[in-house]
Amino acid sequence: MPGFIQVVYYYFFSSQVRRSVVYGDEPRNRLDLYIPTSTTGLKPVVAFVTGGAWIIGYKGWGALLGRRLAERGIIVACIDYRNFPQGTISDMVEDVSQGISFVCNNISSYGGDPNRIYLVGQSAGAHIATCALLNQAIRECGEGDTSSWSVSQIKAYFGISGGYNLLNLVDHFHRRGLYRSIFLSIMEGEESLQKFSPQVMIKESSARSAVPLLPHIILFHGTSDHSIPPAESQAFVDALQQHGAKADLFLYEGKTHTDLFLQDPLRGGRDKMLEEIASVIHSEDLDKSADHMVVPAARRLVPEFMLKLAGRVSPF
Repeated sequence: MPGFIQVVYYYFFSSQVRRSVVYGDEPRNRLDLYIPTSTTGLKPVVAFVTGGAWIIGYKGWGALLGRRLAERGIIVACIDYRNFPQGTISDMVEDVSQGISFVCNNISSYGGDPNRIYLVGQSAGAHIATCALLNQAIRECGEGDTSSWSVSQIKAYFGISGGYNLLNLVDHFHRRGLYRSIFLSIMEGEESLQKFSPQVMIKESSARSAVPLLPHIILFHGTSDHSIPPAESQAFVDALQQHGAKADLFLYEGKTHTDLFLQDPLRGGRDKMLEEIASVIHSEDLDKSADHMVVPAARRLVPEFMLKLAGRVSPF
């Protein structure tokens, strides 16, 4: 709670945060922007899709990530989307795709560089973002694609603690409390699981020509993640590499499902995953003396004993 209070205060009162920018017609078609304090030059951009078990996702969950990346000179757009039962998986993928389109076409108005856009998804958001990215690549391989963004506009994709083969996860989620009947309703029935499983999709003949269009895919997963097993990321990276995509996996020993996204940023100090993301994003910077190169260590927001206690009671 002490850490959350500080993040909530930042979210509602910081001049760096522009909340609820409209990107579509649905009530949940909103995104939050986190703007770096430095106004020199165009900034690289992250379009972020938060998790929430497809039921409790909310753009505000990205406040801590947005703050940390903005401190490194990166604009962050946290995309909201319809949750179940407002919508099912196809609605979520449609919303996220529309949000990505808004970022690609409008971010220059907020000081962002339209030629340096990166996509990040976390947990269920990693699954939704991957589906949106792959579906767009498949459309671009077909005829008559009229979408307003292109996979080529995404420089790299970062997936945090995601699940990419729903066929393997139905029973696992059921045992964890996301019951089979609810999960299948979210995913539009058992017959649709394959359609929304990126690891399965890339093996189909209709998607093989789309795989080379995908950007560099970098996945992060904790080895002690019990909500979505790290084997999910490993299997997806293996499948991508087998089909000619550029993909890498970073496994973090002893980290849980929420450590990478929540506890580690709250700890302050050196955050290995955020540093990895920032280093990839800034690798193409011409000005190596930019502000992000000398970012001071983040301040700890929560005492360690509180984080460990929270880890014991967290359902994730």
